[in-house]
Order: sequence, then structure tokens, then C-alpha cells
Amino acid sequence: MRVGIGVDAHALEDGVPLVLGGVRFDGSRGLAGHSDGDVLAHALVDALLGAAGLGDIGSLFPPGEEGFRGADSVELLREAYRQVRAEGWTLVNADCILVGEEPKIAGRRHEMRRRLSEAVGGGEVNVRATTTDRLGFTGRGEGLAAHAVALLEHP
Repeated sequence: MRVGIGVDAHALEDGVPLVLGGVRFDGSRGLAGHSDGDVLAHALVDALLGAAGLGDIGSLFPPGEEGFRGADSVELLREAYRQVRAEGWTLVNADCILVGEEPKIAGRRHEMRRRLSEAVGGGEVNVRATTTDRLGFTGRGEGLAAHAVALLEHP
């Protein structure tokens, strides 16, 4: 068994759709990024790749490559997990935490878990959120961050 940790953060930007865990949230600001900026999916990609010893999201999907501009991060997660599986690893479970004051995810949590789980072959993916009590860039509403941990096994 192996454990991997992933962390991601993006600035909030006006006029960009907000996508978290593969789910689009209504609002006037989304996450700036080369892809759709989905910090939850990005953190999970890094956790999976780290546990499998396969580098990180930037080495697999270079941010300067035009083919990834505006990409659906759940599709990037699906491809990363395909590579993890090709090395013989299987997800036991993953835990993802969104860090920010907004949006409140309770009403969309099940949908986010389902989308992320489907991308990793039906594996158990938990999604939670926390605030920083208005401290730091997430607390000031300048951006969002996410942390993820993934446990893989080699049957």
C-alpha cells in the first residue's frame, strides 16, 4: 500500500465558471487556471500520482500545452488514474478537502463525490470543506485551495 498527498490552489477570477469536484457552481467568479481550475480534481490527481510514484499533475499535463487549455479536470483525473492503474495500482480510498469561505458545498457534496468516484473507476472518494476563519488568501475570498490524500494498493 502507498499513500499520496495532493495540494492545489487557484485565484478566483471574475467571469470564469466555478467548477469544483467536476460540478459547476453558479456565481460570477470561478477559478483561474489553464484548465477549468478545479482544485479538488487537481489535488486528487497529485495525490494519486504521488502515491504511485508517477510525478505530478504538471508533468503529466503541462500547463503551457494548448491542448489542456480549458480542459475538464475530471477528464484529466480519469487519465491520471488510467496511468496509475497501468502501473498495477488500485485506489482504496481518497479524502479531499476544499479550503475556502465560499461556496458552501453541503448541497452538492454527493454529486461531487459521484463525479470524482466515477473518474477513478468507482473508488471511494470523500469530499469535505473547511474555512480558515477569514485568514489568508482563501479567507479573504481571493482564491480556493484543496488538499487530497489517496491510499493505493497493489493487489
